[in-house]
This record gives sequence, C-alpha cells and structure tokens, in this order.
Amino acid sequence: MSEADRPAAAPTFRPPFDAADETVPLLRSRGYLVLDAAATARIAGTALTALEPLRASWDDLVPDAYLKDGGRYRRRRHACFIDEDGAVERVAHRAHWQPVEYNALHGGMHRWFEPMSDAVARAPAWQRLVAGIGAVCSSVRGVSRWYVEAHQFRIDTEAGIGRPTPEGAHRDGVDFVAVLLVQRRGVKGGETRVFDAAGPDGRRFTMTDPWTLLLLDDARVIHETTPIQPLDPDDANGVRDTLVLTYRAAGFQGDEAD
Repeated sequence: MSEADRPAAAPTFRPPFDAADETVPLLRSRGYLVLDAAATARIAGTALTALEPLRASWDDLVPDAYLKDGGRYRRRRHACFIDEDGAVERVAHRAHWQPVEYNALHGGMHRWFEPMSDAVARAPAWQRLVAGIGAVCSSVRGVSRWYVEAHQFRIDTEAGIGRPTPEGAHRDGVDFVAVLLVQRRGVKGGETRVFDAAGPDGRRFTMTDPWTLLLLDDARVIHETTPIQPLDPDDANGVRDTLVLTYRAAGFQGDEAD
C-alpha cells in the first residue's frame, strides 16, 4: 500500500503537560498530573538516557492468560516492592489481586503473572523511578512506606484490535497510580481519559512520547484508555507498551483476602 493510500491517523490531543515543580499542589488540588519525559526524569532524579535501556525488556513479556474476553492482545510481567523513605526493596513474588468493586471483569481472582526480570528490578534507573514517584506520593499523603506493584504491559494489534483497559473506566483500589508510556508504534487510538470520580469533569489526550507520565490520585479520579488498532491495515505489528506502578499504604491488595 502506498503512503497516499494509507488511512489517515485518528486525530490526537496532546497531553496537557504540567511542570515538575507543580506535582504536589496539582495532585492535591486536581487529583492527577501529566509530565513529559524530561520532567519524569527529573522526578526520578536520573538522566533520561538512563531510563532508555529499560525499554528492551518489553520485548520479553509473556501472554496474559487471564483475559476473560478471550483476547490474546496483552502481554505482561509483574513484580512487588516496598518503598520506604526512598529505599526500594523487591519482595517475594505474589499473585495480583483486586476486589470486584474495582475490577468487575477480573476482580476476585488470584492472577499469577510471570515475574519481572531481576535485571530490570535491580537497575539503578528503575529504583530511582519507583522511589521518585513514591516521594511525590509521600509529599501528598504524608506516608513513608508504600506497597508498590509494578506491571509491564504490551498491547498489540495482531488480531486487529487491542484493549489497554478491557475493564473500562475504573479505579484500582490503591492510593496512587502511575502510568508511563514506554513506546507506541504503528497504532491509532489508545486515547487516555481521566474523569473526576465525584463529578462530570474530565480530560482526554493521547500519550505518544516515551516516558510520558500520568500520575493519579486513585480515590479522586477514574481512568481508562481506549482500544488501539493498526495504523496500517496491512501491518498488524503495532504495539503500545506501558508501565503501571500502583502505590498503596495499607499493604498489598489481596492480603486481606488470603
């Protein structure tokens, strides 16, 4: 197919980027913020070039066997950490669990995903990223110890459509959620939507640049990402890679269900 014959990409709205030095007041006043890659690196206290080597690990994710819609469009790995005053320690691998109140599609299930590689978890840039976001959360909530779950996701378009959030608009049942775009290649769609949990206000935008960060106060906003499709119908190799980090002060979800 020639370039002229290819369908035009769906219109996208650039993220409303915020300043790195406004993270705490914005989370307190609005419940979410969006940072560009440079601001993400600043929050992490590391060079942007130090984050780049982490991206290769998304090529080693494994299929998600728990999708109830029968899809095969999601690959992932999972790991758990405790972040205490900036010291990040990986803990024993465990199942991911959410109550049905927060995930009507996959809630109530102990989902044992393949673990994240030690090489990623031990990388200094990874440790600084987890700790840096945790420091922002601590400044907002006054908590020094966070139970962090990390999810590496790859959504592909091999079957024509991929769903980043098959459960729809949702909250996660934690204190804070960080969504980082790792890469986006050969896809259209994937619009991020953030809604006020107690009112009609909302924002919509498309994360396109690697290491864009969306940080959410999970009690105050609901979020979702729309499905993706191939940008070129003749090329089904499109992917959208993200990293999701959840921060919870009351322990890992599922402890109370065991």
